[in-house]
Amino acid sequence: MDIASLASSLEASSMAAWLRGSMWAYPFVNLVHLFGLTLLIGPIALLDLRLLGLGRRFSLVDVSATLTPWAVAGLLMLFVSGCLLFSADAVPLHKNLLLQIKLACIVLALVNALAFRRLWTHRLPEWDVHPPLSGRIQAALSLALWPAAGTLGRLLAYR
Repeated sequence: MDIASLASSLEASSMAAWLRGSMWAYPFVNLVHLFGLTLLIGPIALLDLRLLGLGRRFSLVDVSATLTPWAVAGLLMLFVSGCLLFSADAVPLHKNLLLQIKLACIVLALVNALAFRRLWTHRLPEWDVHPPLSGRIQAALSLALWPAAGTLGRLLAYR
C-alpha cells in the first residue's frame, strides 16, 4: 500500500470523520496538541539552556531529572494528538511540504535527544566542571529543532 492510499484510508476512518464532524472534537484535540507542545518545548528549552551554561547554580543532574519527564509527557501527547489531527485531513497533508519539513525536524530532534541521552546521561555530573563542546552543540541543535517543528506545525493551519 502506498502513502497516498494509506492517507486516504486514514482520512476515511470513523475517527477522522468524527473529528471533522464534531463541533468540539477537533478543537479539543488541537488544544491537547498545543498543551503537549508547551509541555515539550518549555522543559526542553530550559534543559537546553542549562546545558549551554545558564543557571549553573542548579545541578544539571537535578534539572534533567526534573524536566525530562515533563518533556516526555508532552511528546507523547503530541504524538497521539498529532496522529488524530493528521487523520482528519490526511490526503492533502501527506503531500504538504511544511508537514514533511516538520516531520524531518521531529525525527532529527528525536535522534539528537536519544544520542544525547546515550552519550551524556551518565556524565552529566562532570558537565559543570568541563562541558563538552559536542554536547553543547547537541543542546543548541535541540533548542533550534523543537521550536522549528512547533512553528511549522502552527503554519500548517494557515496553508
